[in-house]
Amino acid sequence: MYYIIMIIGAVFVNNIILAQFLGACPFIGVSNKVSTATGMGLAVLFVMTIATLFTSLINNYFLIPLGLQFLQTITFILVIAALVQMVEMILKKISPTLYQALGVFLPLITTNCAVLGVAILVTMKGYSLIDSTLYAIFSAVGFAIAIIIFAGIREQLDLVGTPKGVQGVPIALITAGILALAFMGFANLV
Repeated sequence: MYYIIMIIGAVFVNNIILAQFLGACPFIGVSNKVSTATGMGLAVLFVMTIATLFTSLINNYFLIPLGLQFLQTITFILVIAALVQMVEMILKKISPTLYQALGVFLPLITTNCAVLGVAILVTMKGYSLIDSTLYAIFSAVGFAIAIIIFAGIREQLDLVGTPKGVQGVPIALITAGILALAFMGFANLV
């Protein structure tokens, strides 16, 4: 039951974008097309999971035993940056079209506060390695679900006539707010 509550909480109730508002830059910037949003969601899933796994290991077996917790944030940033470089090289080789579609937003995963936020949240909550990894996976799934739904809505908004004053980012922010309100409906599940 504990894991079901954690999963529902990470994906829907405490959604990393819509409830905690971490990762807003790729959420707004990459959500023009569902295909690009899906690619970003998968890249964040991979990076967030691996980064949280590595940062938890480094924190529990290196920083805490040596009393170097004050280096936690900078260490986590370095681990995330290295992982993003690896993802970038893999995408460039395996899927050049997705690599081109993500463009500048792929390196932005390095500074995506959602990835760093999850790594820090699991250490603050004192999760075990398995709990940390599961929380990271399902937080990333929540990120992917939110960005894909948002991209679908934005694609539909491009097809209808929105007033000139709210086209672009203004309607995107209004839509994000309404989507966040919709996700608040899951709050009573846990």
